[in-house]
Amino acid sequence: MKYSTNAIEERSHTMRATVAAILVPLFFLSAAGCRREGKDAAGGAVGKPKTIGVSLLNLQHEFYQDLREGMLKGARKYSYNLKILSADFDPAVQANHIRDFIVQKVDAMIICPCDSKTVGTSIEDANKAGIPVFTADIKNDSPQGKVIAHVASDNYRGGVLAAELMNEALSGKGNVALITHPGVESCTERIRGFKDKIKDYPDIKIIEELSAEGQRDKALDVARDILTKHPDLDGIFGINDDSALGALAAVEAAGKVGKVKIVGYDATQEARRRIRERKVYGDVIQYPKVMAEKTLDMIHEYFAFQAIPREHLEAFLKGEQLSIPIEGGVWKGEGR
Repeated sequence: MKYSTNAIEERSHTMRATVAAILVPLFFLSAAGCRREGKDAAGGAVGKPKTIGVSLLNLQHEFYQDLREGMLKGARKYSYNLKILSADFDPAVQANHIRDFIVQKVDAMIICPCDSKTVGTSIEDANKAGIPVFTADIKNDSPQGKVIAHVASDNYRGGVLAAELMNEALSGKGNVALITHPGVESCTERIRGFKDKIKDYPDIKIIEELSAEGQRDKALDVARDILTKHPDLDGIFGINDDSALGALAAVEAAGKVGKVKIVGYDATQEARRRIRERKVYGDVIQYPKVMAEKTLDMIHEYFAFQAIPREHLEAFLKGEQLSIPIEGGVWKGEGR
């Protein structure tokens, strides 16, 4: 049967890019009082293009390639210079990125943390240097370090949608394995949402949960081990598309395509193709380009002293969150 983009059913839900307002009031308000002659609020020369240091989790995944593309588009809009680096999943490499950005005196940083718990120390160093820090996709989950704004999908809600997809795929009954990425907040939220929702389906059991750190080659090995240990496995949820596609490779090698249902997360072009081929049941959609451009918008508004609309200022100073809606949903094959 032939499939097209129009033939894919998109079940609309509103997912949110969460702007986490965790700025210390003094950090924000003192900027106006820190101007020196010939300097702007960010400490750069007046009229000089701003330089933004960016440290991404990786650039191998299609999601982060799209995130990078969106950031470059946003930077062109505001004539910013971007220094985009890939940490390749290594927190130590990312710490070096942040240290180098501090030495280079960039005007702001965007971080996609490799480890949500340990990144706080490096962010705190940037705070001490007076460099505003923003996070995208993955947030700082450490008590250390202050972030101006965090822009991301509602990953908990995405996990709920993934559980609903799995329930549909298994017709309400079966044994499921999770391929996870502990230490990365966005992924742990997806798993939390999945587990909470799957409780509504008492005949679906989670029988295995292993980490592949979001990497396809590791997911292949993990899924192969799971299939060997659990020959009665009915479904796999991968916390991103590389996890899901790595699992698919293992399922194909075991001759169980269609028998073991796979649900992924991101809805990259490759995943959508696999969905059309009915090798993956469905995916939760993310919009990395929109996420990236919104992050650059937030940086621009911060530099212009307009980061927080007046009607939201009181809530912001109390540490409450502001949200920006992004359309989302799921991708499934025709007839599903």
